[in-house]
Amino acid sequence: MKLGARILKTGIAIILALFLSELFHLPAPIFAGIAAIFAVQPTIYRSYLSIVEQIQGNAIGALIAVIFVLLFGNDVFIIGLAAIIVITINLKLKIENTIGLSLVTLIAIMETPGDTFLQFALIRFSTIMLGVLSAFIVNLVFLPPKYENKLYFKISNSTEEITKWIRLNIRHASEHKLLKNDIDKMKESNVKLDQLYLMYKEERNYFKRNDQVKSRKLVIYRQMISTVKRSLETLKKLHRYENDLQQMPEEFQHAVQQQLDILIHYHEHVMLKFIGKVRPNVVFEEGDFSLSRKELVNLFLAQQKGYEHDEESILPHIMQVVSAIVDYDEHVEHLDKLISSFQAYHKEENEVSIPENSE
Repeated sequence: MKLGARILKTGIAIILALFLSELFHLPAPIFAGIAAIFAVQPTIYRSYLSIVEQIQGNAIGALIAVIFVLLFGNDVFIIGLAAIIVITINLKLKIENTIGLSLVTLIAIMETPGDTFLQFALIRFSTIMLGVLSAFIVNLVFLPPKYENKLYFKISNSTEEITKWIRLNIRHASEHKLLKNDIDKMKESNVKLDQLYLMYKEERNYFKRNDQVKSRKLVIYRQMISTVKRSLETLKKLHRYENDLQQMPEEFQHAVQQQLDILIHYHEHVMLKFIGKVRPNVVFEEGDFSLSRKELVNLFLAQQKGYEHDEESILPHIMQVVSAIVDYDEHVEHLDKLISSFQAYHKEENEVSIPENSE
């Protein structure tokens, strides 16, 4: 298990919450520490949204606690009933993320009523909010998350894994069951790509002049993810219809292999161009054998003439393979155009620094 930034921030937020509680001589500082655990978020923007919701949720918990103690006391059944009401109100207001901390506030206030109950309730509420504030401060100033590098590295890693399997599959060198298991893992990895993209999208710029650059990068990263998904779809079709493809004429199989080799090389070239490892003005050389998308489709259509009636059942399957390749090619080409345009207009911001072994 890796010791990530969020784990460190959680620990520091707890330390800060407990320290401030001791500094202000607040009773039961443990509640501030608990609140800090609930309030740590993966991005600054989510931390801001969280503190707004936590204020609402804790205010609800404190208010219900005060009302119930003043009217009904603090019997265990009364506390349980109050908890149900707090949960219901949070759900109605669509701030269900604050339910846990709202209940902590409720129990913390209702546990010890007395002559100075209202003052006690205010102190407990303040203690918990101090923990929430501590988590927000830590997330804002200490180890602010940098999701762009993580996103690019994850996309690059997924691209490398998928293209490796495509190369093996079109040469009939892959183990069928092993590849099936890896395809399932790659699907899960693509879900994480969408999550990282959302995290990067939520990162806020401190200077307005960076907003346009960020907006264009978001378009590029979205296209990168879409292209990775198309490459995985191509791999899935190749894997599913591997036996059908082997029944096609060797000339056609060779053409598909050559096209995929060129396409994979093109995809890798574009990814490296984005981080400045390939000069923007370099033109991709496609080699001696290359077909346009239209020529590849026409080559497939030409295969129908040489097939007997009982063999035509494999053609719809091969058509799906060709369609996936064409779609993948279109996405890589569009990604190349987006990156070229970005680098032409934002020459000073077009490099992404990828640290070694970062994830």
